[in-house]
Formats: sequence, C-alpha cells, structure tokens
Amino acid sequence: MSILNAFVHTLRFEADDVISIELRPVRGGEPFPAFDAGAHIDLHLPNGMVRNYSLCNASEERGRYVIGVLRDRASRGGSRCVHEQLRVGMRLPISAPRNNFALHEEAAHTVLVAGGIGITPILCMARRLKVLGRSVEVMYFARSRESAAFVAELEALGVPLHLHFDSEQGGPPDLHALLQRRAPDAQTHHYACGPTVMLDAFEKFCAELGHENAHIERFAAVEVAASSDARATYTVELRKSGRSITITPEKSLLDTLLDAGIPVEYSCSEGVCGTCETRVLAGEPDHRDSVLSAKERASNKAMMVCVSGCKSESLALDL
Repeated sequence: MSILNAFVHTLRFEADDVISIELRPVRGGEPFPAFDAGAHIDLHLPNGMVRNYSLCNASEERGRYVIGVLRDRASRGGSRCVHEQLRVGMRLPISAPRNNFALHEEAAHTVLVAGGIGITPILCMARRLKVLGRSVEVMYFARSRESAAFVAELEALGVPLHLHFDSEQGGPPDLHALLQRRAPDAQTHHYACGPTVMLDAFEKFCAELGHENAHIERFAAVEVAASSDARATYTVELRKSGRSITITPEKSLLDTLLDAGIPVEYSCSEGVCGTCETRVLAGEPDHRDSVLSAKERASNKAMMVCVSGCKSESLALDL
C-alpha cells in the first residue's frame, strides 16, 4: 500500500461534533496524487488505528486533501483519536486515494443524497458536477441545523438544494416522496451516503421506483451472513503466485492468504473500505461486503477477500 507523508495544516469546527482536517504534503515530500470525486483516504492515526475518510474538497485542487470527521459516540477509538489527539503541524501517514464510489460525470442528471456526515463525498461530487456544468440536485438530511456540516459551502454552489433538519420539521424526511419527484430515467444517476437506515431505505425505494442507476457508500460495515450454499472448506488457486491453498472454517480467506505469505493490501477487515478488492478469474464467491453493487456481485469479477467466502469448490484469484 502506498503511504504518503502528510501533516495537519488546519483543523476547523464545522458543526456540532464535526471537524474538518486539511492535510498537506510534508515539505520536501512527494506531492499528493490527484483524486476523483467520491474517493477516500486512510489515516494512520497516532493510536495505531487505520480509518478511512472521504475527501470533500474540490477534486481539481492539488496539494491538499480535506476530510470531515464526526465524533462518533460509539467510537472504538478512531474518531475520538482524530478529535482529541490531532494537532496542527502533526505529521500523519495517509494512503493514496481510492474510489469505491465513483461519479459518472457524463450522466444527464445526478441526484445526490446525504445524511449527516455522509455529506463529505456528496459535497465533493456536487462541486465536481458544478465545475463541469452538469445537471445536479442535492438532498441533505440532518437531525438539526447545528449538526449539519458544510451547509454554507453547499449553498454557495448555487445548485438545487433540499435541506431537511428533523428538529425543525418534526421528524425524518419522506425519502420515498423525494425520490419519486423524478421519473425513472436510464440517463439519471442517484448517489447516497449516510446512516445505514437511510441507505437501506434509499436502495429499497430506488428499486421500487425504477431508478436503476443507484449507488451508495457505507461508512459502517453491514454484517452479511454466509449464504446457505457457501462452502466451509474450499480451494483457492493463486494464478500469479502459482500456488494453491485450502481455506477452512477456522480462518478467513484474508488471514489464510497472509499466513501463506501472499501480499494482500487490506485496511478495515470489515468489507467496507475496498482496499482488499481482488480480481476473480474463476469460481463463484460468496459476497459478504458492503462495497460492491448488486450488479458487481452478480458479475463475480471481483471480491473483498477480508470478509467474503466461496460457493463453488474452488476460486481462482489474480494473486
């Protein structure tokens, strides 16, 4: 995994329990790679944890990355570390950007839906589409106006914007009604990022309404049980390495690969960051990740080896 040497240039309060962090290359170090809207980076935090966060600044910018981080009350140490330990000037190793939430820039129209801190990749997408002169609308939901980050930046873009704050409206938004305002169109793409409940509803409503180009990004992994036809034991053929290994119930595919000395990039180990995505050359994976779309899963061209298994007797991987 490519590691970049960054330092914390700016810390800024954006909303209740939300701060933004501007990262820049260490003086004399390599410049940051370019990125596309929807991309995220890994932060290698002082407490030893690795956490990924979406980039929210304009993708045309060079020389800096900006992320927004919510202090999660149920934090296992990642967001708490960001809020309590990061200081301006601190050096911080980060990964190069990766993108599991790619923006279709040629879409005739784009609907962007954000809930809470899910605004970070959505803001970057809105900025990009504005620069390109594309048709775009944004829906942003938050529990209160005080907890909604980057509202001023969204309003400054001058694109159609629907804001909904539960505390002012007496409850959550009617997402089905909002998505129903636009008729199904193969040239329109819908994107959503936010809490699990909102994303589950978004996927359900898009399917019901015929919005076929629906894309989501999850910040938290969704536990997916093994399929009833998943195999407890199977063989994996590693085409590049010229090796064959057996996977047993006692150990995950990723752990077995690592123990066998096979170099595999990974980060979250929960099937949510996409770092361990591996090309499948033969066989049928049992997909248990929160990254791939239904179409991508059905194609069986790739899998997340940290959480997924196998339905066939064997798999052939590009490793």
